[in-house]
Amino acid sequence: MSISKNQLKLITSLSQKKYRQKHDLFIAEGVKVLNELLNSTFEIETLFCTDDFEATISEEKVVRISETELKKVSTLKSPNKALGIFKIPKEKAVQNSGLTIALDAINDPGNLGTIIRLCDWFGVTQLVCSKDTVDCYNQKVVQASMGSLTRVSIHYTDLENYITKSNLDTFIADMDGENVYKTKLPKEGILIMGNEANGVSEEIKSLLQHKISIPRFGETQETESLNVATATAILLSEFKRSY
Repeated sequence: MSISKNQLKLITSLSQKKYRQKHDLFIAEGVKVLNELLNSTFEIETLFCTDDFEATISEEKVVRISETELKKVSTLKSPNKALGIFKIPKEKAVQNSGLTIALDAINDPGNLGTIIRLCDWFGVTQLVCSKDTVDCYNQKVVQASMGSLTRVSIHYTDLENYITKSNLDTFIADMDGENVYKTKLPKEGILIMGNEANGVSEEIKSLLQHKISIPRFGETQETESLNVATATAILLSEFKRSY
């Protein structure tokens, strides 16, 4: 078998958010990511793979292709055996409990994918994103999340409205905040992480209750800021260590 013109057109179109939303489909690549998705509740639409990929799904949904064909549709520098089209699952209701990460206008797919992995690692099951945060079904996000997308519930909503309605304590990472290593952090709460260039918006800042900071220990004290995913990792570690 080979990829049809219609299938090729669909795969190409799914690189754009508007077509992912139109078809309720997204693309995933790579053996590890695909195996995570195939072994989860995510539903496969079509799996395109070379003969040496062991597919554990109905052959009706498998299209065997050559390495040359895979290279034509892959976004990876080194395509490795398979590409899958999956159905985007319906969003679950937002839970007003536990520890939640909220993202304000995160633009970089790699950062979002890494933050999804961090949520999975630290047992944070819910990630709330502003509507202008990069789409979690962007191929680069899916790749960077390395399968953690299957275990973290992700919501896109009006962040101001979400924070206003929540009864949980809210936290923001801020250079002028209280030293996180000297702060007693709660088991439940919302930790808001901001845009790579501009941080958390002033509108969101005005709603927050607590500011926490990650102190600089370098002698020169000249490092301007941490990458948002790196900062998220440090803060999540401290939240989990506190109880």
